[in-house]
Amino acid sequence: MAQKELICIVCPLGCHLTVEIDESKEQGIKVFGNKCPRGETYANKELTAPTRMLPTTVKIKNGILNRLPVKTEAPIPKEMIFPCMAVINEVEVEAPVKIGDVVIENILGTGVNIVATRTMTAK
Repeated sequence: MAQKELICIVCPLGCHLTVEIDESKEQGIKVFGNKCPRGETYANKELTAPTRMLPTTVKIKNGILNRLPVKTEAPIPKEMIFPCMAVINEVEVEAPVKIGDVVIENILGTGVNIVATRTMTAK
């Protein structure tokens, strides 16, 4: 039986989780150290299909700044971060842009949009 140490990031408590992995059992994992049920859900998801939000920037033409802050609307699979960044790094938008505007729709077929996190006026 393998063990893994995690820190839950679902809430501000930051519980230190110990996860026992035993694939011979129906459940597959057992979580210790969580102060709420969300810790167990987090540990299970983190070990089976980890996801992350992706905050970054894109180039912008005629904006008051050279870069526009953007993020994913929802978490994407962790293994898709670098492929998504390769696509994002090739994008250049034109000012003006409003917060919440979709910069890239359905990036790499993930079903997740890249959206602006700041309003950027033109020069």
